Amino acid sequence: MNSLPPATLEFAHRMFDAAREGNSELLLAAIDAGLPVNLTNDKGNTLLMLASYSNHPTLVSGLLARRADPNRLNDHGQSPIAGAVFKGYEEVVRVLSQGGADPWLGQPSAVEAAVMFDRKRVLEMMGIREGDVARSDGVPEPYLLQ
Repeated sequence: MNSLPPATLEFAHRMFDAAREGNSELLLAAIDAGLPVNLTNDKGNTLLMLASYSNHPTLVSGLLARRADPNRLNDHGQSPIAGAVFKGYEEVVRVLSQGGADPWLGQPSAVEAAVMFDRKRVLEMMGIREGDVARSDGVPEPYLLQ
């Protein structure tokens, strides 16, 4: 049973909704007023994960500027950058890459997702070059030669 007051839970839900909706004004003001930037929901999704997965690059940038952890995995072992790669949100991938997101973290990693969905441009955005990606047997994956 949760011991938080109903008003606190309602406020937290509003903040998670703001991340999904890209409401930078509301969410960043709340963080500036003391809301933890790495707040997670019941599935371990951070505000950054929700903003990334919902294609809000401006909010992602604002969260990173406030020290959101770009490498925090949710309860399923997924990273914000892998979610953005999966959804095909190139601008979010660029912002996360510039903000220090590790494309090799998580399951699947952003690199694995990009290879799986043949997103060569995204691989390059993340700084991944041919030969950087190997199959489970250690053989380089020539993803750029197709």
